[in-house]
Amino acid sequence: MPLVNAKEMLTKAKKGHYAVGQFNINNLEWTKAILLTAQECNSPVILGVSEGAGKYMCGYKTVVGMVNGMLEELKITVPVALHLDHGSYEGVKACVAAGFSSVMFDGSHYPIEENIAKTKELVALANEKGLSIEAEVGAIGGEEDGVIGQGECADPQECKMIADLGVTMLAAGIGNIHGKYPENWAGLSFETLDAVQQLTGEMPLVLHGGTGIPEDMIKKAISLGVSKINVNTECQLAFAAATREYIEAGKDKSGKGFDPRKLLAPGFEAIKATVKEKMELFGSVNKA
Repeated sequence: MPLVNAKEMLTKAKKGHYAVGQFNINNLEWTKAILLTAQECNSPVILGVSEGAGKYMCGYKTVVGMVNGMLEELKITVPVALHLDHGSYEGVKACVAAGFSSVMFDGSHYPIEENIAKTKELVALANEKGLSIEAEVGAIGGEEDGVIGQGECADPQECKMIADLGVTMLAAGIGNIHGKYPENWAGLSFETLDAVQQLTGEMPLVLHGGTGIPEDMIKKAISLGVSKINVNTECQLAFAAATREYIEAGKDKSGKGFDPRKLLAPGFEAIKATVKEKMELFGSVNKA
């Protein structure tokens, strides 16, 4: 099945009170593990690519070629969107040209007037090419490709202004953080999330920084209109832990255990297990 934009899968998720997972990819193992798990779980899925990961994987055209090749070779039939995560203005244009099916423009660090102007232009471009587009209001805490936020809560009125531009989905800061959550984290602001949904209606809302948020908070966020949840750090941690265990057990020194296909296999399986667990939590299993 060819790549699809995320509009239909997220509209269905919002109406069905579940969320579609965006799982960021970093290399071949990541991509293969996520696609196979989505197929096994009969779940729609969004493959997220940060600008940093795009550069690491030799550019957006390389990413598009790899993903399209896997969709065909692995006989993937569930809906898959390839999405730029936290894209710059220039990054969005590059991904549109490269063949992504979905993009995010993160203008949250600009004054709201500039965020609106740039988002409006990119919405027109996305519509012309048949892509879904995500926008952001209120910085997400932590660091993402050099943009550092403290987990500020978005202004619901500003969220409505951006939503009214015709974006497909909206990421609103509600106290969420990229990476590991600190011990003194105050939790999600459901008051902000509720206010945003009241003003944006049927628009699917996006929760960034899905790693480490307690399950009850995830479920409550979904009940308040969150239809897309981003996960990256949790897969990275699982991959690292499984790889460390393999090496510390000396398995890389046994036979051909040093072969990268064997060396990376435990991490690959750890990603699959993490993605499956998240799909079950988000409620997207058998929703393809």
